[in-house]
Formats: sequence, C-alpha cells, structure tokens
Amino acid sequence: MSSPSASSTATKPLARLATHATKTCAVQATAYGDCVLKTYTDVRKDICAKEFGAFKECLQTAMNRKW
Repeated sequence: MSSPSASSTATKPLARLATHATKTCAVQATAYGDCVLKTYTDVRKDICAKEFGAFKECLQTAMNRKW
C-alpha cells in the first residue's frame, strides 16, 4: 500500500499536464480533437499528425519537458 504523500507526489505531474492541456494549449488541443472527431470513421496512420505535433510541441514547451 502506498503512502498518501507518495500518491500525491505521483499525481502532481499529471495535474500539471492536465492544467497545461486545458488552459495553455487549449487551441491546439481543440484543433487535434476536431481532427480526430472528423476522421474517426476513416482511421489511417498520421491522419492528424500535424495537429498532434502542434499539441505535443505546445505541451512540451509549457511543461519545459521533452518526451
């Protein structure tokens, strides 16, 4: 069983990611979501790669991380 401090420490990066995804990168997230919504019946590799790349870049810049 994990301690309460360990679980809160583990969720902080996730909370930061959620904050950046919904506030800082809302425009890019919306564009990516719209692309996925428009093309979900015709799934192909990299169909929304441009939108995903912009969203990913925004998150990485906002969080000062590369992954």
